[in-house]
Amino acid sequence: MTRGPATPLPPPRERRRLRETAALTQAQLGTRVGVAPGTVRAWESGRTTPRGRKREAYAKLLATLAGEDPAGRATRAPEEEPDSGPVREAEPETTPETHAQPQPQPGPEAKPRPERAPEPQPRPDPQPQPQPLALTPAQAFDALYEFGAPALVRQTFLLTGRREQARESVERAFQAAWEHWPEVARDRDPVGWVRATAYEYALSPWQRFRPRHRHPEPPPADPGDRTLLNTLLRLPPRHRRTLVLYDGVGLDLPETAAETEASTPAAANRLLHAREAVADRLPALADPQVLHRRLAELASNERLRTTLPPTVRTVGERRNRFWTRAAIAFTVALIGTTTLTLRTAPTHYEPPVSPGKAVRGVPPRVVQGALSDEELELRRKLRDQMQDGPERLSPSLE
Repeated sequence: MTRGPATPLPPPRERRRLRETAALTQAQLGTRVGVAPGTVRAWESGRTTPRGRKREAYAKLLATLAGEDPAGRATRAPEEEPDSGPVREAEPETTPETHAQPQPQPGPEAKPRPERAPEPQPRPDPQPQPQPLALTPAQAFDALYEFGAPALVRQTFLLTGRREQARESVERAFQAAWEHWPEVARDRDPVGWVRATAYEYALSPWQRFRPRHRHPEPPPADPGDRTLLNTLLRLPPRHRRTLVLYDGVGLDLPETAAETEASTPAAANRLLHAREAVADRLPALADPQVLHRRLAELASNERLRTTLPPTVRTVGERRNRFWTRAAIAFTVALIGTTTLTLRTAPTHYEPPVSPGKAVRGVPPRVVQGALSDEELELRRKLRDQMQDGPERLSPSLE
C-alpha cells in the first residue's frame, strides 16, 4: 500500500496573510482545525509542518480563505472561473485585401450563422499590496520588546515566583537579543529565542547565591493563587519549565522538547510527572484545560511591570561598554606585568649562597686600645721609609 502525495500548502507567509485577511486569530483558526494556537503559530512561522488529517483540514481551510480573499481571485485555477459562454473558434486574420473582396451572397439554401457569444471581459489586475515600511534595527527591536516582554515576564514569574527576578531575566534576555540582533532578526521565532534565554537566566543555579534571593517576596493575595504557585515551585526546574511551556504558553510537544533541549519522549515524561504532582496537591486541576486557564489567571493577576525599550537597549549597551573596557584594561595590565617581569628577571645563572657554618677554636676579637710609645715609634719609622719597597742592598767589604 503506497501513500499518496501530501496535500500542497501555500508558503508560511501566505498562510499568515490569508488568516489576517479573514480577520481570524490564531486561536480561532486553531479551533477550526483542532489544534492549539501555538501550533498555528509554528505553522505560520515555518518551524513545523502539519501532517496527516490536520494537514488536509488546514489546506482545505486555507483554500476556503483564499476563495474569499479578493486579492487571491487571480490565482484560481482555470476550471474554477465562471463559464462565460461557448468558446469561439479562431478566425483568420482580417486584412485590408480581405475587406476589399466582395463577399458572396448567401443562396436560398444557405443556413444562417449562429450568433457569436459575447467576448469575456478581461479581469482587472489585482491591486498591488502596499510594501511595508523598512524599520531600523532599533525600531524593530522596540516593536519586538513591546509585543513579547509583558507575556514573557508573566511566564517567567510562574517559573521563579519572584517578580523582580522575572523582570530582570526578561530584560537580560532582550539585551542579549539586542547584542546579537542580526541573528535574532533573521530567526523564524524571535520571541522563542528571547524566551529560551530568559528561562535559562531565571532558572540558573547561581541565582540562589544572590543577596536578593535570601529575602522572600510577598506571596499572591489570593489563597488559590498562592497554593498553585507553591505547587509549581516545588516541581523540579525541568518539569516546571516543561509544564509552563506546554500548558501555560501553549506550545506543542515537539516545540517544547526542542526548547528544553530534550527528546520528545523525555519531554512527555516530564510533562506527565508534573501534571501528576499538581493533580495530587490540587485535584481540581487534573484537567489540562482547567490547568491552562488557572496558569493564565495566576500570571495575569500579578501586577508585573516592564521597562521601556530604549532603557533596555541603553543599559545593555552601557554594560557591554563597561565589560569591554574592563577586558581591555586587564589585558593592558597583564601585558605591562609581563614586560616588567622580563626586564627585571636575571639573564644568567647565579649559584645559590651556601649557608654559613660556625667555626670553633678562634679566640674572641679583642678591642683595639691606645698605642704604646714603642708602637708609635715603629709606625713613624714605617711611614718615613719609601712606600715602593725597601732600598736596594749592595754588597760591601767589611
